[in-house]
Parts: sequence; C-alpha cells; structure tokens
Amino acid sequence: MNKRRIGSEYEEKAVGYLKKQGLTVLETNFRNRYGEIDIICRDGEFTVFVEVKYRSSTKNGDPAESVNYAKQKNICKVADYYRIIHKMGEYTPIRYDVITFLGTEIKWYKNAFNHVYTTRNR
Repeated sequence: MNKRRIGSEYEEKAVGYLKKQGLTVLETNFRNRYGEIDIICRDGEFTVFVEVKYRSSTKNGDPAESVNYAKQKNICKVADYYRIIHKMGEYTPIRYDVITFLGTEIKWYKNAFNHVYTTRNR
C-alpha cells in the first residue's frame, strides 16, 4: 500500500472519530499553494484545523513529533487562506488539533499548537 493511500485511510478513520466526538466535519483535504489541511471541522464555536499523522511503530519517533514548527507554520498559512475565503473575522475562534495513530492506538491532541505568525500571513 502506498503512503498516500495509507494517509487517506487514516484521515477517514480520523473523520469518523471526530464525528463520534460530536464535531461537524466541514471539509477534508483543503489545499492551496502552501500546503494542505487534512480535516476542517466545527467544535462548538471553534473552527478546528486538524492534522492527521500515522505511524506503525515508534521506530521513527512518535507521530505527533512530526508536526514540527515548519509543518505548523504551513498549516497556519493554509488556515489563514481558508479563513479569508470564508470571510471569517480575525477574532473568529480557531484551534489547531492533531490526531495521531500509532499502530491501532488513536490520540487526539486538542489545541496542539498556537497559531504561527509569519511576515506573509500576518
């Protein structure tokens, strides 16, 4: 199985998990030139941008560790674009979550990181 197909499979599992937790999924695989956000959903008043990571083992580290500063910065740039095209105000509540799969174990990191500002998205 190739990496993209595995990624899609676990993104689908994450969507199901989030729905069971009461979130409303708005969009999946939202892309622009800066990158992609795996899942965008609503949790109460929050628009939540979710990154999904899978690893079969910890041989290459915990899957959450792969959402490093550079990845966070890209996710924030894509989220800023999403917020602009959906006319979301600067004070609309947002959150960045990470869902990881390590083998069959699932972990949900709510508010996993803060918004990363750069000169381009500020």
